[in-house]
Amino acid sequence: MTAACVSVSGIIGFVGLVIPHLVRFSLSADNRVVIPISALSGALTLMLADNITRLLFVGEIPVGVLTTLIGGPFFIYIFMRNNKEIQ
Repeated sequence: MTAACVSVSGIIGFVGLVIPHLVRFSLSADNRVVIPISALSGALTLMLADNITRLLFVGEIPVGVLTTLIGGPFFIYIFMRNNKEIQ
C-alpha cells in the first residue's frame, strides 16, 4: 500500500519531517495536540504547495520539488540548532 501511495504522490519526505517540528515549536509539546494538528497542517501545506506549483509554472512540476526547496533549509536549521544544543 505504501508503494502505491508513493507511486501516485511522489516522495514528499520533508512534509513529514518539518511540519511536526513547526507545530511543536509554535503550539505545544503535548502529543495530543501535536499529532492531529500536524496531520492537518501537513495536508494544508501540500495543498498550498500544489496550488503554487500549478499557478507559477507551466506544465506539471512535482509538488515534491517545491516542498524540498522550502523544507530543506528549515530542516538544516533544525539539525544545526539541535547540534548546538547538544554541544
